Amino acid sequence: MPWRRGKAVDAAPEPVDDAIIPDENPVLTPHRPAGRLLKIASVAVAVLFIAGGAFAGSTLQPYLADRAAVHTKFEITETAASAITTLWTYTPDDMDKLPERSAMYLGGDFAADYQRYIDAIVAPNKQGLVTNNTEVLGADVESLPPTEVTATVYTNSVATGPATEGISSLRYLSYRSAMKREDDR
Repeated sequence: MPWRRGKAVDAAPEPVDDAIIPDENPVLTPHRPAGRLLKIASVAVAVLFIAGGAFAGSTLQPYLADRAAVHTKFEITETAASAITTLWTYTPDDMDKLPERSAMYLGGDFAADYQRYIDAIVAPNKQGLVTNNTEVLGADVESLPPTEVTATVYTNSVATGPATEGISSLRYLSYRSAMKREDDR
């Protein structure tokens, strides 16, 4: 016997609610097809969804193409700036190695012309202890066709040596570089 408030109570079974017990024969209603208004609304939502996706795709494509072009131009200007700095920065100790250092940036007739130019100035610049430092101030891509590009690099070149008695020779120069893609470089 359970206890309530200190008194003994006879336990009697509680009545069961009929609503909880499922009916053995449920009543089924016949299938009703969707109404005309519901069909029109669902087609309109589907059309708007597809149109929104098409609009997003059409606006995203030019954006991604512009981003890719900006990235490509950035890589081109970095390469052009690095090439010009490598070609025209030297000390008397490393002037002999200029053609080897710059070989990866040069090609065709310009590589041979540069080699002849360096061979001609190595002896006088070593004797005069000439140091040249080229600093890139800016670079820009003029044209961006698929295989060959043109870039312009603006520099300050400072040449110093004992013969100049501590007075530096400052030159503002710009270089126009024609660059060609080779082996994904």
